[in-house]
Amino acid sequence: MTAYQVLARKWRPKTFADLVGQQHVVKALKNALDKGRLHHAYLLTGTRGVGKTTIARILAKSLNCETPTHGEPCGVCQSCRDIDAGRFVDLLEIDAASNTGIDNIREVLENAQYAPTVGKYKVYIIDEVHMLSKSAFNAMLKTLEEPPEHVKFILATTDPHKVPITVLSRCLQFVLRNMTAQQVAEHLTHVLKTEQIVYEPAALVLLGRAAQGSMRDALSLLDQAIAMGSGSVQERDVRDMIGAVDKRYLYELLTFLMEQDGENLIAKAQEMSANAIGFDSALNDLAMLLQRLALLKTVPSAIEHDDPERERLLHLAQYFSDEQIQLYYQCVIHGKNDLPLAPDEYAGFVMTLLRMLAFAPFAAKHTPQNAVIEGTQLHNPPEKKTHEHAEISGSLKTHSAQVIDEMHSDENQIVTENISSNIEVSGSLKAESSDEIQTDLPKHLRDAEAENLGSLKTEIAEKTIAEVEPNQSHHSEDMPSWDNTATASPQNRQPENVPQIVPAPVAEIYPNDDDIAYFSGSLNDVYPDDFPAFDDLPSELIQPENCAEPDEIAASEEATDPSEPMPELVAANWVQIARRIGTQVAAAQMPLQHMAWVDFADGVLRLAVVREQTRNTMKREYFQRIESALSATYAMPIRIETVDFVDGNGWETPLMYRARMLAEQREQARQILEKDENVKQIKKLFNAKWREESIELLEAPKI
Repeated sequence: MTAYQVLARKWRPKTFADLVGQQHVVKALKNALDKGRLHHAYLLTGTRGVGKTTIARILAKSLNCETPTHGEPCGVCQSCRDIDAGRFVDLLEIDAASNTGIDNIREVLENAQYAPTVGKYKVYIIDEVHMLSKSAFNAMLKTLEEPPEHVKFILATTDPHKVPITVLSRCLQFVLRNMTAQQVAEHLTHVLKTEQIVYEPAALVLLGRAAQGSMRDALSLLDQAIAMGSGSVQERDVRDMIGAVDKRYLYELLTFLMEQDGENLIAKAQEMSANAIGFDSALNDLAMLLQRLALLKTVPSAIEHDDPERERLLHLAQYFSDEQIQLYYQCVIHGKNDLPLAPDEYAGFVMTLLRMLAFAPFAAKHTPQNAVIEGTQLHNPPEKKTHEHAEISGSLKTHSAQVIDEMHSDENQIVTENISSNIEVSGSLKAESSDEIQTDLPKHLRDAEAENLGSLKTEIAEKTIAEVEPNQSHHSEDMPSWDNTATASPQNRQPENVPQIVPAPVAEIYPNDDDIAYFSGSLNDVYPDDFPAFDDLPSELIQPENCAEPDEIAASEEATDPSEPMPELVAANWVQIARRIGTQVAAAQMPLQHMAWVDFADGVLRLAVVREQTRNTMKREYFQRIESALSATYAMPIRIETVDFVDGNGWETPLMYRARMLAEQREQARQILEKDENVKQIKKLFNAKWREESIELLEAPKI
């Protein structure tokens, strides 16, 4: 009976062409052999199982081959056969871990001066050279620097930092890289096909990752997997062998996160604990899955089309945003780092899942679509407050001036600042500051304008303070001290009867000479006599009669009370129906927003689906959810049939309805602003030009 030879030895490469990876080393060595530019000492470094000893033996064969071809050994001559069989007298392999002393090195150096017996070169392969003693290194320095012409040294080590720099400087060093999991899996596939062993591709991927870049480790694991599978390599056996987490658990966890199903999420964690799944490995594999998911969304071509997990990744990618995947990834890796600090692994794993659940796209299972999570910057970022630009509100709104009262401890005076700041003008005539307008005027006019504006602001401030505190003068030195007990917080102090101060709105002036109307004189010459004072503007100018607030516009689209009856099942109510049942169908509400009502008869609801928007989100399970929700809501069996959406049939999906409402409301706002007398006066007064594209709504329509 022939003795079994392990795969790691049986499949050791015999030529450079058989090597997996290390092309940067192979290319340099083959070119040097082909051109005859041979160094006298080579140092090969790298982790275990990447090919250091193998490359050293192939190089020794190439040096002594009788008929090499472009640096490749022929493999059939006597020298090649003897080296493969381990009986070539001019090739000496020395294990430095066993021969560490100076006496062993001295014996090698004494024999180096003699010419080779049968080959062209006498080759010394010293493995694990970093294990030599300091005296042994010193003894070989001179010979290593200037050896006889027939001697070649090939040193190999896994720890080059322990090799003296004097030795490193005398060698041509090559750093061998770890092999990728894909390279390992491809080589294992070739081995199994040649050995005619049945295998599952997913099992080889697991072995490639478990090998961590070492081909020898991968082949040893493959031997073990073949023995465990009784002559075949199965994914389940490999997972049990290396302790890998079943991908089914990971995909189910992400699915429950997608559906905001906390109950099943915890139940799955308990099932993993009952099956003795290592939670450290589970978090590691979950992070790897999220990384592949992010890679697929950002660079789809990075995931091979024949990847066995590609379809499942594509399915999940439809339900998670890029930001959400990044957030989940951070939660997982931080949870993995915190695992040793947790009371036990199960508690740390569950807390990581709950953290991911808390930062899910929807705050709760019954949160309506397009809702935001209050208090979180991810879904409800803080509004950027600006003092330079006007706020758009659909009408010319005015706000009360901000009077900042401060207590001066020495003089007991209230200092009022920032009168008439942050004035919000809607529309929007994107206004520039008055200082920017005046820069286009001649200097003497700018000085006159500044003087008049200063007087105007002073009058407004004095008038405001006088109306706020009619019985007190802000110049009075006898002003009573501030009552701290009555006003614990300046924010809670609300002066009564504060009038609305509306300084002259400033419109955008185009800085072209043709558009600038130069004038002389003061502001009294600019403002007509019949122009109303800012604080006396009639309310109909401040708030046009027909101008609806955005809150009023969207009031009819706000989420209604669940106790209210559902609208009648007709085409006109389809948008409301889709919104009402959206909270019941969870993830199915995403394709639901791309479905339009066609007709309803005999319990069959026909919907037109926009295929290009739902290509990767259509699942029979989602249709069943929608059917169940409609059937339960209207207390009758309802079945859904779909057709392709065709333009021109009068069909409208909920998202199309929302876009139409947005366009109509923007047009309504434009018409209102065009008719606004205040806007007309501003345009006429400042020779301003209207920018219709600047109209924006404070709040978009909701479905």
